[in-house]
Amino acid sequence: MANLTSKELSALEDQIKSEQVLVKKYRAMACLCSDMTTKTSFDSYADKHQQHCDTLMGFLQ
Repeated sequence: MANLTSKELSALEDQIKSEQVLVKKYRAMACLCSDMTTKTSFDSYADKHQQHCDTLMGFLQ
């Protein structure tokens, strides 16, 4: 694990949780869409936020 202060670790955890919430929301919205263009957009947003989450998780290793 990287040498993070408790404040940095707390902020990182908060940001990871926020990104995870966004991924879940965008995936849920994509499931509700019947318009493929809109569905694709929501899936793309979810993918981007999942990448953010994965990047942030990398700081914990």
